Amino acid sequence: MSLRKLSVLALSFAAFAFMGCSTAKCKIEDRPPVEIKGNEKTMTEAKDLTSKVRVYKPDGSLQCGQGAKIDLDTMKKDLQGIQVFKADNKHDGLMRVQMCGHPTGTCNVYEILAADLDKAQKLGFKKWNKD
Repeated sequence: MSLRKLSVLALSFAAFAFMGCSTAKCKIEDRPPVEIKGNEKTMTEAKDLTSKVRVYKPDGSLQCGQGAKIDLDTMKKDLQGIQVFKADNKHDGLMRVQMCGHPTGTCNVYEILAADLDKAQKLGFKKWNKD
């Protein structure tokens, strides 16, 4: 293929690529919203876009079975009036001395609204940044 034909082909492709979106709305935000009429079902459910964070407190368990572990529901009551979306008991991932009576590193982790973070911190919870 000659250099002239190759340059014409390259210019044609470039012009097509640049002009492709000039005649139609290519960006999603430029398109009109889809209207659902009647009893049509959507493929996906509406997503909850509110910002959530996780907070935690150690569950009180100690190595060698010492100490009383506080279960998720009991500690959840400490979050007085804060809506909890999810609760898990997780290890904080830190290394510890293996010695009877020392903390195990397991924590009760709760997912709450980001707007309630300050309130939870005043109640003794810390923000969970582990995973």
